[in-house]
Amino acid sequence: MTQATERMTDDIGAAARTLAGDAKDSAKAELAALRQKVEALMADRVTPAVSEAAGRAEDFAHSAAESVRHRADQLAGSVRQQPFVAIGAAVLAGVAIGLLIRR
Repeated sequence: MTQATERMTDDIGAAARTLAGDAKDSAKAELAALRQKVEALMADRVTPAVSEAAGRAEDFAHSAAESVRHRADQLAGSVRQQPFVAIGAAVLAGVAIGLLIRR
């Protein structure tokens, strides 16, 4: 190879390295901008929606727990008023469960 050819090859290599570096820097800048957009979207849209859903779930859980407490109180009142009926129901339930388990 001649010196002119080697110099031309070196120049082409240097130009390619420069272009690759510029492309890399440009990609990094675009990724940083995209990351900022995603974080802004998360803060503006997703986080409030998740908070609202969590609030609704908490309200539902509180309502369900209150309903269970109310039903338990009703059942306890019924057992106090009619203890023999409650004992009979418990015996029947035990027999039914025993028969189902045996099969």
